[in-house]
Amino acid sequence: MDNVHRILPDWEPQLVDAQVRYYKHFFTAEEADHYLKVFSEQIAWQQDPITVFGKTYMQPRLTALYSSNAEAYSYSGVTMHPHPMIPELTAIQQRVEKVCSTAFTSVLLNCYRDGKDSNGWHADNEKELGTNPVIASLSFGGERFFHFKHRHLKTEKHKIVLHHGSLLLMEGPMQHHWVHQIAKTARAVDSRINLTFRKIIQK
Repeated sequence: MDNVHRILPDWEPQLVDAQVRYYKHFFTAEEADHYLKVFSEQIAWQQDPITVFGKTYMQPRLTALYSSNAEAYSYSGVTMHPHPMIPELTAIQQRVEKVCSTAFTSVLLNCYRDGKDSNGWHADNEKELGTNPVIASLSFGGERFFHFKHRHLKTEKHKIVLHHGSLLLMEGPMQHHWVHQIAKTARAVDSRINLTFRKIIQK
């Protein structure tokens, strides 16, 4: 899609201290099915212990880090070392970069195996991501709710369903003022693979 950078978002809310753009059908159904199969079979998934509020437990999801450089990524006591990018990740990265005019270095992948897998309230605000990082989040597989809320403005709470083959862009100062999560659900849901592209600044 040579004119991918010209497509309009399906949802672009007016937010305080943040910019969000959501593209429901960033990939065709066939493309999304293909990538779901590739990432399910070829990604080197791992499950690490994570420390939150002084307690350590196994993360309720599988993760992997792939990058075009050797920079590690650390959060909540976990330090991840990257695998080399595979062609499918590189192709997606190049396509996303046309939309947000940002050059990414790395992608953190999450695999939510079922509704019990989750990712608690957090922001992607680690120092190695720099000031006002752009985070490009792509979803493949089962639909899950993405919740996000302002740190201080209690009325600023939102949620959106992330569809198979969709792209969600978080831009501006969002990571400093908002937090987001993928909550557990008792609903029967298919497994979901999430890609979050980011730029990790070399030390």
